[in-house]
Amino acid sequence: MEQTELLYPHSSPLIAGVLFLVIVLCNEAGFQIGRFVQEHTDSEVKALTGSIQASILGLLALLLGFTFSMAMQRYDSRSMALIDEANALGTAVLRIQLLPPELQDDARHLLREYIDLRVAAGKIDLTKHHERDAYNGRIADLQHQLWSLAIQATNRDPRAVTTGVFVKSLNDVIDMQGKRSALLRMHVPETVLLLLFIVFISAGGMMGYSGGLSGKRIVAPVVLVSLLITLIVFLIIDLDRPRRGLIQVNQDAMLELQRSMQ
Repeated sequence: MEQTELLYPHSSPLIAGVLFLVIVLCNEAGFQIGRFVQEHTDSEVKALTGSIQASILGLLALLLGFTFSMAMQRYDSRSMALIDEANALGTAVLRIQLLPPELQDDARHLLREYIDLRVAAGKIDLTKHHERDAYNGRIADLQHQLWSLAIQATNRDPRAVTTGVFVKSLNDVIDMQGKRSALLRMHVPETVLLLLFIVFISAGGMMGYSGGLSGKRIVAPVVLVSLLITLIVFLIIDLDRPRRGLIQVNQDAMLELQRSMQ
């Protein structure tokens, strides 16, 4: 990835675990501060503190919904792009039969190798830059060879209903590969995630502060709420990482195409 990201190189369980611990610590710190100022706080201030706490929790719910929707849309887009690329490749494979007979074997061999490379590249973590660059270089070389073969076929048979439809399908294959590569680089902006974390931490501290003002420690509900929100944050981060973590884009469409070519 061209741009430097702070969170992406780290695993989603690690981020979620650290976030949960920070929430618990901030909650305890807020409780101690609230208990310290309890004697100097009247009932009106305590009621106002409860209103502020509710406002922060509402803002947190809004941000969680917005961020989850953003991550889910990107995940769906990557899944559809993979299906579109598999369909484009399948169409190109079928249209090999429309090429001049002397070029069909070469085209079939190149497309089979191209599909194998796309399947292999789809399993590489985006943080492995050198390995990804090597695969991208080989894919670009195969695209060049396929395009050169298409030019040869056009020179031998310029008819639009034969060679022309293969050229169009090959162009679609190249376009779909570029689309998938672009979608892989589209993540939930880290600014949004960091803002979500800040609001989450503030909510934890405010819940502790409110409990301190009342003089009662509410452990189980606070831990439960913090844990549930942390799990949602973990899900958002995991959805935003297409090639690692628990939730990954299903490659069955490409794998079925690969098996059919073999």
